[in-house]
Amino acid sequence: QVQLVESGGGLVQPGESLRLSCAASGRISMIEAMAWYRQRPGNQREFVAVFTYGNTTNYVGSVRGRFIISRDNAKNAVYLQMNSLKPEDTAVYYCNTVGRDKDNGRFNSWGRGTQVTVSS
Repeated sequence: QVQLVESGGGLVQPGESLRLSCAASGRISMIEAMAWYRQRPGNQREFVAVFTYGNTTNYVGSVRGRFIISRDNAKNAVYLQMNSLKPEDTAVYYCNTVGRDKDNGRFNSWGRGTQVTVSS
């Protein structure tokens, strides 16, 4: 079992910034990728950003240039720096990680989510 715990959500005004954090714990052998998804009101969960084992990053077009994903391998943690926030960024943000566990199986784990609200 691999558990994820997110933190850092909150209420901000348009144009402000927030930093989300996510830490993975459990029987982890290797993390292949850590990513952020979000679910906006009335919509399905969507991809936001990913940081892969090969140190590559990718973003959905609507956040590219405003959000920055980073990773701390030693802590099995991933962060999402969100700048120039817009009301349409309001969503529950979920952390996701995939990889191999110490029993040589694979995992694909999700956090419980953290609410981000952008409103004046």
